[in-house]
Amino acid sequence: MKMIQIILSVILVLYPYRAASLSTNYYANICPNLENLVRGAVQQQMAQSPITAPATLRLFFHDCFVNGCDASVLIINPNGDDEWRHPDDFTLKPDGFFTVLRAKAAVDADPRCTNKVSCADILALAARDSVVLSGGPSWPVELGRYDGKVSTRNSVVLPHPDYSLDKLYQMFSAFGLDQTDLVALSGGHTFGAASCAFINSRIYPTTDQTMNPQFANQLRGTCPAVLNPNNFVFLDATTFAAFDNAYYWNLQQGKGLLASDQILYNDPRTQGTVNLFASNQGAFFQAFTNAMIKLGRIGVKTTLDGEIRRDCRVPN
Repeated sequence: MKMIQIILSVILVLYPYRAASLSTNYYANICPNLENLVRGAVQQQMAQSPITAPATLRLFFHDCFVNGCDASVLIINPNGDDEWRHPDDFTLKPDGFFTVLRAKAAVDADPRCTNKVSCADILALAARDSVVLSGGPSWPVELGRYDGKVSTRNSVVLPHPDYSLDKLYQMFSAFGLDQTDLVALSGGHTFGAASCAFINSRIYPTTDQTMNPQFANQLRGTCPAVLNPNNFVFLDATTFAAFDNAYYWNLQQGKGLLASDQILYNDPRTQGTVNLFASNQGAFFQAFTNAMIKLGRIGVKTTLDGEIRRDCRVPN
């Protein structure tokens, strides 16, 4: 616990908030068709793969929570020392990466935009569009980020599915995100899937007492005691492809897939917010958009410590 506090303190010193450098109309005179180009690419990728949207949203979260929103998670180092090869990033799906690369290609194909739009901004827009095109809310994406130049495995510090509420909140609050932001951003689990490896400890050898017994039996049908790395379950089996508030209904019924999901309902400090979002989808959508805007301000790079990558996968 103390080591996490030290690491987060260092991150905040190295990657401070620079929201003042961002603007929703940053590219108005640089790449005026940017948002249409990115959204078109997201639509094309979603048509090819049903997990594109949750994969892209998750990629944005994993990027911002490590070195700030600088697209460093996309970097591939020849020596293998990069973020996406850290065990916590192994579960990031290729579909999210493909979305950003497709959007980058579409943007750079416009002569007005070639090599003028950062991969970090493209990822931020693609994450928003993935939510919108799945039935979720829209929000004005602040732009003007520069891409990071460094990506290392040791820099990855992310929330784990078995974290307590205190531990989760400690990580979120270090980045200026409050308790409501924590509950709202967790609602991103309203679509997508998780490997059985993340839940088997909750259903074997006995059922986690915080889990609905019938739900546990259902999960055993998909996740055998002997792990198969190819087995997965939907984070929200009710409406797994739609961005809605069904995630919170599941928590009320003891059907939160991950322990870090279910704790949000079982702990009285966050139960009220879960109940609000379960009963009022509009309240969830508003809180989610507010949290996404705040998330997008973490660790923004400038010309002093960033660049606009010509290829999102490698520094210039």
